[in-house]
Amino acid sequence: MSADRPTSTPDESTVVLGIETSCDETAAAIVMGGNDVVSSVVSSQIEIHADFGGVVPEIASRAHLEALNPVIARAIVEAGIDEQRIDAVACTHGPGLIGALLVGVSAAKSLALAWDVPYVGVNHLEAHLYSAFLEDPTLEFPMVVLLVSGGHTMLIEMQDHGRYRLLGQTIDDAAGEAFDKVARFLDLGYPGGPAIDAEALNGDPDAIRFPRALSDDPDNLDFSFSGLKTAVMNYVRKHPDVSSADVAASFQMAVVDVLVTKARRAAQVTGAKGIVLGGGVAANSLLREELLGACAKDGVRGFLPSRSMCTDNAAMIAAAGWYRLASDGPTDLADGAHPNLKLPLLS
Repeated sequence: MSADRPTSTPDESTVVLGIETSCDETAAAIVMGGNDVVSSVVSSQIEIHADFGGVVPEIASRAHLEALNPVIARAIVEAGIDEQRIDAVACTHGPGLIGALLVGVSAAKSLALAWDVPYVGVNHLEAHLYSAFLEDPTLEFPMVVLLVSGGHTMLIEMQDHGRYRLLGQTIDDAAGEAFDKVARFLDLGYPGGPAIDAEALNGDPDAIRFPRALSDDPDNLDFSFSGLKTAVMNYVRKHPDVSSADVAASFQMAVVDVLVTKARRAAQVTGAKGIVLGGGVAANSLLREELLGACAKDGVRGFLPSRSMCTDNAAMIAAAGWYRLASDGPTDLADGAHPNLKLPLLS
């Protein structure tokens, strides 16, 4: 490593380029000191995959190949810095679609080699935990993070940086997956989360009482949404004239009810000082409203990252990379992509 590059622990002046290509967002960002977002650029593939009703892995990989270099260049230009100012390159190396991950990892390693800076492989799930710190570095531990996305629904106790305990997770469909499937069934479009959210604005959330699975046992913090999805489909088949807005609103209320109830229980069990949302479903308007209301009643702090920080982005990758560089050092360049990577948990 050249003499003008930092070799010690990252500090407030350390600049990290983050790269994210785990699914259908091509993103790059420049973050300084672990939480100062200097630039953040996201190129979405939603329109490309909309006709298929979901992400097509091969198409996603090719789209990343086309978009990544321009996105990285734009992030650097918008940051107003020279490439020589970048001290490390962080990139999602899992979990995600293997082809999509490899595009980002290959680019990140190439840049790290070309610039003679450390490469840091970042766990995408861990990065979601850090999205809140990008907007409020003063958040206190311990906290409960409700991580809800298309592929994951998890309750995590964040005891400190790098110290996580799994409290509960879905045993079947993730919340975001259920949103997509119900939206597709109701012919509302893709992605399902925003489509359901918009349709529900015109419906009655109390019109239909859909089931709340695993909600009766106060000691069970796991989730299940597969039965709810089936219940929605069966109801619509039996009542073909039912308002799709009422179905969407009632379904959304059932999901949010379970998510908020279990997050509150998790905070009580752990003595958490706050509850933080993360993941794409954290952009849902009803979930944000209900969680803040519940936190106010319980006397704990509720923090909602902005919607742009809830969905996949590279700023959270750079932030998590900064902390991992500080705790673990650079990632070996021989390390590859890990599509089934798990969140590093306390044993």
